[in-house]
This record gives sequence, C-alpha cells and structure tokens, in this order.
Amino acid sequence: MLRIVLFLVLIALAGAGAAWVADQPGNVVMTWGGWRASPSIPVFVLILGIFAVAIVLFWSILTVIWRMPGRMRRRSREKRHARGRHAITHGLLAIGHGDTALARRHAEAARRHAPNDPLALLLHAQSAQLDGNRDEAQRAFRAMAEREDTRLLGLRGLFIEAQRADDAVGAVMIAEEAIKLSPSSTWASHAVLGFRCARGDWSGALAILDSNLSAGLIDKQAYRRQRGVLLTARALELETMDRDVARESVMEAVKLAPTLVPAAVLAAKFESEAHQVRRAMKLVEAAWLANPHPDLADAYAHVKLGDSARQRLQRVETLAAKTPADKTGHVEGQLALARAAIDASEFARAREVLAPYVNDPTQRVALLMAELERAEHGDGGRARAWTLRAVRARHDPAWTADGYVSDRWRPVSPVTGRLDAFQWQTPVASLPSDKGPTIESSAFEEAMLAAPPPKRVTAAPSESPAEPVVITPAPVPTPAAQDNAPPAAKEEESANLPVEPVKPAPEPAESSPVAATPVFRTRADLGKPAPAAIPDVIPIVRAPDDPGIDDDGPSDEFTEQIGTPKVQAGGWRGFWSRWGG
Repeated sequence: MLRIVLFLVLIALAGAGAAWVADQPGNVVMTWGGWRASPSIPVFVLILGIFAVAIVLFWSILTVIWRMPGRMRRRSREKRHARGRHAITHGLLAIGHGDTALARRHAEAARRHAPNDPLALLLHAQSAQLDGNRDEAQRAFRAMAEREDTRLLGLRGLFIEAQRADDAVGAVMIAEEAIKLSPSSTWASHAVLGFRCARGDWSGALAILDSNLSAGLIDKQAYRRQRGVLLTARALELETMDRDVARESVMEAVKLAPTLVPAAVLAAKFESEAHQVRRAMKLVEAAWLANPHPDLADAYAHVKLGDSARQRLQRVETLAAKTPADKTGHVEGQLALARAAIDASEFARAREVLAPYVNDPTQRVALLMAELERAEHGDGGRARAWTLRAVRARHDPAWTADGYVSDRWRPVSPVTGRLDAFQWQTPVASLPSDKGPTIESSAFEEAMLAAPPPKRVTAAPSESPAEPVVITPAPVPTPAAQDNAPPAAKEEESANLPVEPVKPAPEPAESSPVAATPVFRTRADLGKPAPAAIPDVIPIVRAPDDPGIDDDGPSDEFTEQIGTPKVQAGGWRGFWSRWGG
C-alpha cells in the first residue's frame, strides 16, 4: 500500500514538473561552428531527456558486452560445481549401500568437476577404502591433512589407515598431532591415553586426563574415577620399586574411587603394614559393600599380621555378615568363609557353608571341596574326582572387558583401549544358555562323591600260600557307573579298591613277559593280565567346549585359582585394529 501511494505521489510530481516546464516562455539558443538552433524550453528539456536515455542505453550495452566473458566463465563454473555436488551426493549414497564401482565412478566425476571441494576429497578417500586401495586412500587423506579446513579429518583418516597397517607408533604420532591442533578431539585423546597406559606412562596418561577435563570431554565424576584407576595402576607397578610413591598414589586413588577393588586391597595392605588395622578394615569394608571380591576377603582376613587361622576365620565371618543381599555377593561371602574355615581346620563348618553349592558347583566350589576332602580325610581319590569335576564346572566371575577375560585387573581394555573397562563379572561364554546342552557330571564322579572314603587295609600274608586271603571290600561304585566311567577314572577306581594277596605265580622262564607281574593285585584284576602302574595323579584333559584350560592340561596356577579363567582373546594388536572401528 505504501509503495502504491509513493508511486502515485511521484507521478503527480512528474506531471506537475512537466506542466511547469510547458508554461515557461522563452527559447534556448545553441551555436556550434556555423550551426545555430534556438528551440523553446520545453523542446530543449525533451531533447535533453532523450539524449540522457540514449547515453544510459549505450552504457548498458557496452557493460553487458564487457562482462559477457566473465558471466560465461561463472556459468560454466557453476555448472561444473553443480555436477560435482551431484556426483558427491550420489557417490556418498553409493558408499552407504556398498556399491564399489558406482562410488568409484562418482568419485572420478567429483574430482573432475570439483577438485577443490573437501567433500570430493572425502568421497575419493572413502571410495578407495571401500575398494581396498590403501595407497590411494592415504594420498587422499594426506591431501586433506595439508588443507586448513580439512586437516583434522585428514589426520583422522591417516590414523585409521595406520591402525589397519598395524603401525602403532605412526598411529600415535598422528593422534598426538591431532591433539595439538584440537585438544577436544575425542578420538585422538582416547588413542594417546590408551597408548600411554599400554606403555606404562602413567604421568603422561594423567596429563591427558587433565586435558580431557579442561576440554569438557568428561565430567567431574568420571574424571575422579578414571584418575583413581590410573593412580592405582601406577601404585601396583611401583609397589616393589618405590613404595613411598606407590603408597601416596594408592591413598589418593582410594579417596577418589573408594569402591575400586585393587585400590582398596593395596591401600589396606599399606595400612596394615603401618599397624593401622581399623583404617585398613574400613577401606576393605567400603569396597566389599559395593563389589564383593575374593581379594578383598583375603586382605580383610590378613589385615592384622600374626593372627592365627581361627582369628582370621572370625574376622571373615564378620565381613561375610556385611555381604550385600544379592546372589553374587552372598556367594562370595560364603566362599570366603569356606576358605577361612579350611585354613582353620574347621572342616564341618566348611562343609556346612559349601553344602548349598555342591549340587551345581562352580570351579572354585569344586576346588574347595577337593581341598577339603584331601585335608580332612586324606582321600586323594575323592579329591581328584572333585578336581576333574572342576574342569567342567561353571566359571566363576573374572575380570572381563569387551569379551576379554584376564587373570588380573588392568586399567584399560586391550581390545578397545577403554579406560576402567574391566568389571568383576561372569564371562558371557560361561553363562547358562537354553541353546546348548548343560554338561552333567559323569556317573563315575557321582558314585565317587556318594561313596564313603575307602578304608586303607594292610593284609597280613597268609600262612598257606595256596589259600588267598579274602577281605570284605568297602562300598564301591555300581557296575553301571563303572561301565560309563572314563578309562582314567576306571584306573583310579581300581587303585582305590581294597587289595588281597593272591597265590604267587610260578617262576616263569627268562623269556616270559609275566616275570614282572606284581604279587598284590586288585579284586577286579583277578584272572586278567597285570595292568600297568597307575599314576598318582590322573591327567585332566580339556573338554571340547571349555575355553579356560590349555591343551596340555591345567597348570598349577589354574588349579589354585580356577575361578579366574585364562585369557581368551585380545592383545594390543586387537587394541590398535579396533580404534578406528
């Protein structure tokens, strides 16, 4: 509306001006050489207007002609840019659905039409990666790293390529360069932090952690926990080399992360050595309430040096009474109590504690039962039966991170490099599942565990060699259980049966192989050739689906700590190969 009013006002002013000029009297005289003209004022104004319009029109035509080449170049450039954008868009879509040939074709088109576009460089690098051409991908990422606007993206690509080439040193150098350019770069700080932890450079790792806090990559609570983890790792490494620094580090760590099990155990150890028993017990109790762990129970039992086994048992009973009500915590408390009872020779108490778990035992329960049988009755056969059962029993909780099972706590995951990744939990592979059969104990094991301990009888030699002395045997496994038992178990069963003297065999000839036949044999071997000597220890063979045992049988460490399965997979090569994802 305002424009219309303004337009009408301008028309009115123009009309008024034209009327005023038309009313003016007089002439305008113009002379040029011999030419003379004297038009009236209205005619002169009209001629002047026409001349001005002609000059403007001429200047416009001249300007258009002058700017025509530039406009043509700009239009051509815009067309190439549009074609490049089209190629980039469709090339990225082709990479998204994995069409290698189409992505490569669009990458070539984008490089022709938009060679300086950063997205064209990215498309070229990713199409080369998709095609498996690492050299071409590295050249593209190197070109991106030389540009100011794509330098971080190029360093990221070079970092991934270095990981894929197993060049750990090169990858870390690239990550450190990226941190200098952008301290808030998450992937670079993650990589450098993992590498410094792997190298044992705890001071450098703490510096990276402080930089992450300053850049806002982590919050205050996560910072306190991760700093406690790094300080604990440094204290564990310096425990035997520099105890003062180790003590200072672990005391700070236990303040920052009081529920961290390794920190609480080491801090309690230092406090115990300084005769600060009450303080050490409080440290262990705080960590135990959050995460019951065998190491905490052991530290609590030995918090006061020089105590007897019964005093340690009483102390563990106090700790077990504070165990959380959840199932995992209750089991850890009971197992710690059974361990202390066996050490104190309170065998009845140990059996009472382990009774609810013997029907479906874990490996630690089975080994505790084996130790109990050996310590209470001196029964090697039943102890070996429990040990054999432990091999195929369910796994106990272990330090696990990203599918990697470790026999000890570690500050970072060797698979992903994630800090504070290890958790005390049952490995996923050993959890009960409806998809596979559950391994039951063999009939021989059940019979051996159900039978009372055999009595050791020493038979006196008979006065009449012709009459064998018959001794009433102790209860033995049923024939069905003997038939289903493995060969090693049958030999063990024969070794545990009462023996009876038999009539000595006649003197054989020198060439007879029966000359080495023993005089005393088991009842089951009467009428059969003499068996070979039965070893005292039956070799334990790994079950086909048991990942926790080496091919050569269980080691001493595994027998003592079967609740912590051996390493399944991982390593620092896997760590570097998964950072770029």
